[in-house]
Amino acid sequence: MKVIAHGSVGRLAVCWLTMFVVGTDLFVLAPLLPLIGDNYEISPALAGLGVAVFALTYMISAPLLGCLADRIGRRRMLTCCLFAFAAANLLTASATNFPWLLATRLFAGAATAGVSPSVYALVGGVATNDRRATWLALVASGLLVSLALGAPIGGLAGAWVGWRSIFSALAVFSLLFGWVNSRIWPEDRPVGNIAAVPAAPTIAVLGPRLAPMVAWSTALYGVYTFLGSGLALYGFSTAQIAEVIFAYGCGALGGILIGGRAADRFGAKLTSAVGLGGLSVCLLLVRLALDAGIHIGVAFGLLSAVAQLFFPSQQAGLADAFPARRATVLAWNNSALFFGISLGSLVGGQAILLGGFSANLTISAVIALVAWGMNHAFTPSPARPQPRPPGPNQKSDRLRASSGRCRNRSGG
Repeated sequence: MKVIAHGSVGRLAVCWLTMFVVGTDLFVLAPLLPLIGDNYEISPALAGLGVAVFALTYMISAPLLGCLADRIGRRRMLTCCLFAFAAANLLTASATNFPWLLATRLFAGAATAGVSPSVYALVGGVATNDRRATWLALVASGLLVSLALGAPIGGLAGAWVGWRSIFSALAVFSLLFGWVNSRIWPEDRPVGNIAAVPAAPTIAVLGPRLAPMVAWSTALYGVYTFLGSGLALYGFSTAQIAEVIFAYGCGALGGILIGGRAADRFGAKLTSAVGLGGLSVCLLLVRLALDAGIHIGVAFGLLSAVAQLFFPSQQAGLADAFPARRATVLAWNNSALFFGISLGSLVGGQAILLGGFSANLTISAVIALVAWGMNHAFTPSPARPQPRPPGPNQKSDRLRASSGRCRNRSGG
C-alpha cells in the first residue's frame, strides 16, 4: 500500500491532528465532570480523580515508554500506543461504574505517555537543525488548540449527546490516526539493532536539564489552575473570566509558535532565558493590573505568550543534545512537565490559603526567577563554530604564498 501523505507538510499536519486528539481527551474530562458525577451519583470533586489518575500514570509511564520507543522504533511505539489509546477510550465509554472508569483512565494515561514523546521524537528527527524548534512548536500547538477549542466543544457536545459518545468519538479518531501515522512514517529502527542504541542518560546528567521545566510548569500552572477562582475573588463574572481565559489561550498559541522560531534563530538557551525571565516579570505585572483593575485580558495574554517561549526551546535543546535518545529524553521532559503541574496545584493552593491570589502570583514569580537561574546554570551554551583545518590545497597555497614573499624580500 502506498504512503498516503508525503513531505513535511503532510507529516506535520497529521502530527498536529494527533496531538489535538490526545489533548482533547486530556482536557475534555474537566467540562464533563458534572455529567459523569450525575451518571455515577458521585460529586464532581470525586469524579475529578479521573484527571489525577490520568496525569499520575502519564508521569510514571512516559520515561519507560520513551526508552522503549528508542529501542523498538518510534513509529511502532506511536502506532501501538494510539491503538491502545483507542481501546482505552472505548472502555471509558462503556464503564459501568466509577472504579471501572478510573481503571480505564489509568490505561488511557499510560497509552498517551507513549504517543506524545514518540511524535516529538519523530518530528525532531526529520527536521533540519534550523527548523527543529519551529516544527516542534507547530506540533505542540495542537495541544493548546485542543485546550481552547477541543475541550469546550467536547463539553458542549457531551451535554447534548452524552459524555460516553465523546469518548467513543475519540476512540474512532485515535484508530484513524494510528493507521495514518503507520503509513506516513518509515520504519525508523530495525528490530535487530537494539544493542546499538546508546545507553540512556543518567539522572545526574538529565536531572539538571529538566529542573527548569519542573520550575516553569510549577510557576505557570500554579497560577492557571486557580485562574477562574482567583479572578472570581476579584469580582469577575463568569463571562469576564471566559474572556480572560480566551485571551490566555490566544497568547499561549502565539507564544509557542514565536518561541519555536526564536529558538531556531537565536538559540534554545537564550530563548528559554527570555521566556523564564519574562514569565517572572509578567506575573508581577498581572498582579499590578489586577490591583489597578485595568487591562486584565491583555496582561494575561502577554503572560501566556511570554511563558510559552520556553517550551519549544526546551524541547529543541534536549532534542539537539541527545539525538540518539530523543524519545527517552523528551518523555522525561513531559514527565517533568506533569510533575510541575501537580506541584503547582499544591503550591498555588497553599499560597491562596495564605494570602489570596495575589500571593499566588508573587510566589509563582519567584519560582519562575529560580527557573531562570537554573536555565542559566544548567543549560549549556551553544558551541561556537571552530575554524576548519586547512586541507591539502590550502596548505599548498600557503606554502606558495610564503615562498613568494621570501623571493620578493630577496629581490627574486
